[in-house]
Amino acid sequence: MFRGVSHISMDAKGRMAFPARQREKLAADCAGQLVATIDTQSPCLLIYPLPTWEAIEREIQDLPSLNPAVRRFQRLLIGYASDLEFDASGRVLLPQSLREYAGLEKKLVLVGQGKKMELWDEAAWLAERDKLLLEPTGDGSVPEELMSLAL
Repeated sequence: MFRGVSHISMDAKGRMAFPARQREKLAADCAGQLVATIDTQSPCLLIYPLPTWEAIEREIQDLPSLNPAVRRFQRLLIGYASDLEFDASGRVLLPQSLREYAGLEKKLVLVGQGKKMELWDEAAWLAERDKLLLEPTGDGSVPEELMSLAL
């Protein structure tokens, strides 16, 4: 499970190093093999361990592709999916198309989301975080799905 928020940097070539705690877990769980793709609802990237992505990719491919909304979703998520692998220094190279989509500059934020991680440009993440803190649902209500949680 990936959790927590980490501020990291990307070099001029588009390489970034994962924090040690994630890097060690990823090296053990999937030999450092990852898949990154776009988030269709936010300007960030989704990063999955390869085995987790392969299961999700099968589910996406099994959806009815004659439905235009499903086809759009398949084209975006699978079309932008890119394999990432740790180099000898524990860094991954982010493809230019993914960096452009998410507006990634030098300062990045890696946000743990359980089975995956989100990668944000730092300024975009701070704006999103502030929006989430100030307007959790947009109308101030608590979604029904969250009502049964005891935190």
